[in-house]
Amino acid sequence: VNFPVTAGSIVVPYGHVIGNEKWRGSEVAQRLQGKVRLIFEGGLGLVDFHLSNRTCILFISEADLVAGDEFKRRLVRFRKASSLRGIVIVEKTQISDQYYLGVQKFVVLELGMVLLPVANQGEASQLIIQLVREQSRDHGANPFLRKQRAQLAEPAVLQAVQQIPGVGKTKALLLLQRFGSIHRLCNVSINELEEVVGQTVAQQIYTFFLTLMC
Repeated sequence: VNFPVTAGSIVVPYGHVIGNEKWRGSEVAQRLQGKVRLIFEGGLGLVDFHLSNRTCILFISEADLVAGDEFKRRLVRFRKASSLRGIVIVEKTQISDQYYLGVQKFVVLELGMVLLPVANQGEASQLIIQLVREQSRDHGANPFLRKQRAQLAEPAVLQAVQQIPGVGKTKALLLLQRFGSIHRLCNVSINELEEVVGQTVAQQIYTFFLTLMC
């Protein structure tokens, strides 16, 4: 299969994942095999896995977090150079947990990207499979409904919003319907939040983002 490179991005058919050559033989690659159509390419640069619909995965491992700030420079380079939609998957373990809050603040608030924690590469592969299947289901849907679902019920965004204390799936959907994105959500007033989720949860959300920004 030929995947042309246009404007610095790879065109990926639905149901496929293009993996960076460095992941060949890894646990995450082995678990993806047979579940999605995985093909390796050597020229992906900063990106670990390319999905369809201009979505890509940047994986930050436990070792990356412990080693220092190089992963931050990589994310900044990606954000500045690419128009692709990047989802950051972070390996959150007992060892790397101490770094997670700082990474969350950097990725979500400073870069405006979606951040999803996983315990290991096995969980990372499950998340990638879920994203691929969701995109494939949406591909054949009515364009208006597809756009609406992408905004309101995209698994990666929903999971990210549900990381906020007091917010379950229903409240996450309501918040995304009202404010549209995580980046917008972290900048709204407590009064605006109260209109959607009530006083108690609004205070929890407001405090959560205030803590990240301090």
